[in-house]
Amino acid sequence: MHGRPSRPLAPSPRSLFFLAAAAAAVFLLLPARSSCWWLESTEEEGEMGFAGDCSPVSGGGLSENGRFSYGYASAPGKRASMEDFYETRIDGVDGETVGLFGVFDGHGGARAAEYVKQHLFSNLIKHPKFITDTKSAIAETYNHTDSEFLKAESSHTRDAGSTASTAILVGDRLLVANVGDSRAVVCRGGDAIAVSRDHKPDQSDERQRIEDAGGFVMWAGTWRVGGVLAVSRAFGDKLLKQYVVADPEIKEEVVDSSLEFLILASDGLWDVVTNKEAVDMVRPIQDPEQAAKRLLQEAYQRGSADNITVVIVRFLEGRTTTTGDGPSKEVASDQNS
Repeated sequence: MHGRPSRPLAPSPRSLFFLAAAAAAVFLLLPARSSCWWLESTEEEGEMGFAGDCSPVSGGGLSENGRFSYGYASAPGKRASMEDFYETRIDGVDGETVGLFGVFDGHGGARAAEYVKQHLFSNLIKHPKFITDTKSAIAETYNHTDSEFLKAESSHTRDAGSTASTAILVGDRLLVANVGDSRAVVCRGGDAIAVSRDHKPDQSDERQRIEDAGGFVMWAGTWRVGGVLAVSRAFGDKLLKQYVVADPEIKEEVVDSSLEFLILASDGLWDVVTNKEAVDMVRPIQDPEQAAKRLLQEAYQRGSADNITVVIVRFLEGRTTTTGDGPSKEVASDQNS
């Protein structure tokens, strides 16, 4: 949790538009509520019912080389609309088996999150330096995808944006890239380790970057860029693009025997569950789909007011699992088709 800055910042005249928009934005972005009884039932652990538009989707898979398994679970939660998207994908690139996993949390509608889900990884694996200089390829692809989305948005009058928390598995390398406040956490030797940073406007370096670009940060229920947006980096958000960049922060981890699993999730989970709590809940559950569903259910029961999406990747190199612990068969969903 980040402390408040020591001094308030007066808005510049050219930013008065954002001040005027702040009150309307706060009203328009208030979540509509729905009731999802399926998440409140604990009669049969690990099972979820279905209730119309509240239905969770879940699934999982195993890489052909047997080095990792994955699972996901996603649901609107207490919101009537769904702005979370996810991607779980295994590709072959230059003879390498590559895992690509992402969680994309939209704001101002679902357009940006859906676009990033559909295009980010396809753009990435086409990058000529994907294998030889993966970090540069990721950074360039994030910004290229953002630019292409903004071009596609030219006819829209309402702003839309999205976070992106992604994990790329190439050989024994795990590269985590993040924009916004979705989050990536790994379990290494039983310890919970955050491998991404939530991009919030009140962070000293983020605030300085925004101010240097001519913007401002103000308190409007939470710290917001221009009094409107509660994240300082995102895809889209064309009216704030000068200040809200899509430059990812990238961290690399070695996949070895101490690396147990990775959790990617939208802030619908992290608002109510700590990194350590999430790792402790997932660790005894070998099936990553069931583990993802467990976290989703826990977040809802703790009062999360947001969409909830969880992707879990288990690293299996040098490990054995007992019969019945393997990943569940992939469940088809409209979103992941």
